[in-house]
Amino acid sequence: MHLIIGGAFQGKTDWAKARFDLKDAEIVECTEQALPDLSAKCITHLERFALCCLRQGQEPKTVLLQEKDRWKESVLICDDISCGVVPLDAETRAWREACGRMLSALSMDAETVTRIFCGLPQRLK
Repeated sequence: MHLIIGGAFQGKTDWAKARFDLKDAEIVECTEQALPDLSAKCITHLERFALCCLRQGQEPKTVLLQEKDRWKESVLICDDISCGVVPLDAETRAWREACGRMLSALSMDAETVTRIFCGLPQRLK
């Protein structure tokens, strides 16, 4: 699995397409309303997956680790929502914390971890 993180609109998906020769049809975009197909070649917006899990009363890290066989060969992309002012509302704070736990667990299993900033890759692992 390859994990790509970075701020919103920093070019993560474009970089992943070029680096891993991905086609649009191979990329699944997570939503806040439903859990995605975790067997896709590329899964983007994992931060939305985390929010969907929390709203269903589930820990995102646990859900992903239980389904590891489905995404272990995938490219996973997540917006970094950990920076900035700590949110006032409880749901957003819980989302931010759960997303951090999820990314920490994923980075341990990842073959590579790349941070994209201004379209430029920075290899973390």
